[in-house]
Amino acid sequence: MWLWRVLALQLGAAVLAGACQLDDTVGLAAEFDGIGAISGGGATSRLLGNYPEPYRSQILDYLFKPNFGAALHILKVEIGGDAQTTDGTEPSHMHYEDDANFFRGYEWWLMKEAKKRNPNIKLIGLPWAFPGWVGRGKNWPYNYPDVTVYYVVSWIMGAKKYHDLDIDYVGIWNERTCNQQYVKLLRYTLDKQELQRVRIIACDNLWEPISFEMLQDSELREVVDIIGAHYPGTITTHDALSTGKKLWASEDYSTVNNEVGAGCWARILNQNFVNGNMTSTIAWNLIASYYKELSYGECGLMSADEPWSGHYTVNSPIWITAHTTQFTQPGWHYLKVDGHLKAGGSYVALTDGRGNITIIIETMTYRHSACIRPPLLPYIVSPQKATFHLKGSFSKVKALHMWYSKLDFTSGNSTLFQSLGPRNVTEGVLTVNLGLDEVYTLTTLTSGSKTPYPDPPPSRSFPSNYTDDFNIRNPPFSLAPNFADQTGVFEYFVNTSDPGKHVYTLRQVVTQRPVTWVIDSMNPISVIGNYNWVNLTITCDVYIESNNGGAFVAGRVNKGGEYTLTAEGIFFWVFPDGTYQVTNDLIGNKVLMKGLSGVRAHAWHTLTLTLTGSNASGMLNGNPLWENVTINEPTNGWAAIGTHSFEFTQFDNFHVQAS
Repeated sequence: MWLWRVLALQLGAAVLAGACQLDDTVGLAAEFDGIGAISGGGATSRLLGNYPEPYRSQILDYLFKPNFGAALHILKVEIGGDAQTTDGTEPSHMHYEDDANFFRGYEWWLMKEAKKRNPNIKLIGLPWAFPGWVGRGKNWPYNYPDVTVYYVVSWIMGAKKYHDLDIDYVGIWNERTCNQQYVKLLRYTLDKQELQRVRIIACDNLWEPISFEMLQDSELREVVDIIGAHYPGTITTHDALSTGKKLWASEDYSTVNNEVGAGCWARILNQNFVNGNMTSTIAWNLIASYYKELSYGECGLMSADEPWSGHYTVNSPIWITAHTTQFTQPGWHYLKVDGHLKAGGSYVALTDGRGNITIIIETMTYRHSACIRPPLLPYIVSPQKATFHLKGSFSKVKALHMWYSKLDFTSGNSTLFQSLGPRNVTEGVLTVNLGLDEVYTLTTLTSGSKTPYPDPPPSRSFPSNYTDDFNIRNPPFSLAPNFADQTGVFEYFVNTSDPGKHVYTLRQVVTQRPVTWVIDSMNPISVIGNYNWVNLTITCDVYIESNNGGAFVAGRVNKGGEYTLTAEGIFFWVFPDGTYQVTNDLIGNKVLMKGLSGVRAHAWHTLTLTLTGSNASGMLNGNPLWENVTINEPTNGWAAIGTHSFEFTQFDNFHVQAS
């Protein structure tokens, strides 16, 4: 019932809206908290750190540099939990209870790069999954809330101690149950550790039941600073509004970064406040820097998924973001306006309280705004004139600088973030002719910029002849370039027990099933290469460290991300009991061949898998082990390495040759 009441009120307001009165003497509306994006949920920035300079710095500038590209105000990152969380796994800072390491993964590096460009950017940490020890063997982090709090607070403290990063906000558990006892204990522990400045967002799911629970529990209401909802469709609930707390769309967008995605993004950036009083909108995801055939390919604000070529694309959502972020800052306030244009579309107006004003207008048509959860107000947009009356502190404004975008949903030949120069304001009045699928920014500020870098190198496929001996280390990262872990975590390792040729290796390090976010495979796997590969030979040295383990190389792997569990391909397994198997799937149900291999634990062995047309063959230590296995499906896919169950296993001298 609440939904229809909200819709009726908002539709009525849209119809009755008159001229656009911009007046700060009647008081200001809510404080603006900024626009942001998410790295994580999961492994969405995996390939970014592998980019060569200067392209890596250029990409980071487009995301974070003020008055340049997206100029984001907020960066939200995943607190890695060693489990699959959409497009891969992100390593935890504590794989085991006695194992704290604050240099794993790439989120630390990314946060520092963001801060380097914008010292005022706000940082958020949120767990999607947790290492198995946090749940004490259960797929639930709240059985021992003190353990979970210790784990999360240690991440916040490590960010400061090892990277001089102040985390501004922390969430609870992404899109999962919110436990009141845990939230209260988290606040108590943060305060005890003199982290009062860290604010709590709850619960990164829906408006309810957290809003209702906060109205019933004054202590809970006191400790939660922000109610964060995901994909709210631009509306809120009566209970959420009644709490008096800040309301955020703490995850939104999730749309392919073409013109359709840009249209979605333009609408929700305005209408989340106009319809739902949300003062921050955060996009999933920051940058599509993962293999595009994984889940939700190219759903970032821009794409950078070819570090081997240096190619990246600055997509239209970057410039739609700039319409707001280059001309506002957190701490500004919205003006008290209706926000609905009479012929459809919306506008917001913000001020810094010192005489500056920024107005953002969007006229996105309903049929093109294909958000993952589209705005629920089904109105039609028509060409129109919008007249703005500047009053109060703005009455003496003589001109407003205009920036313009026009999205072309048919050909993609859009006009993006074009400066149209100053527009005169006559006796406090400015009229703008509005077409369809347009975004305008009108502002007193002169700081906007669209000076792009030169075009990056052209796109090219992953190298068909690729080798990694894991000897060349990239100091900021613990992960080998281009390997995309889908279950488990594969990290650089120094093998002090082998002073010979296998000193520097890649090791699968998760030994207990994590507290998972999605249904995950029990067999860790890391994919690499070109999804279109058909004929290829994969060679890799493997070292099984446990009698309960096993290792594989694979080709034509057709699934990853949230669907890793059902991945198919050609998997060549060896086990420490001296057997081998060839399977058509990751979970090992479709056995194509099996036999004896003589493989044992605690010894190095070389596996070679060759796929040619419909034929597969395998060698062990350079000698033929099996051949003439007929394969029909899949017809193409990535190369991969992996293990049987969560056991320590090392890999070295990886090589793939595709034709």
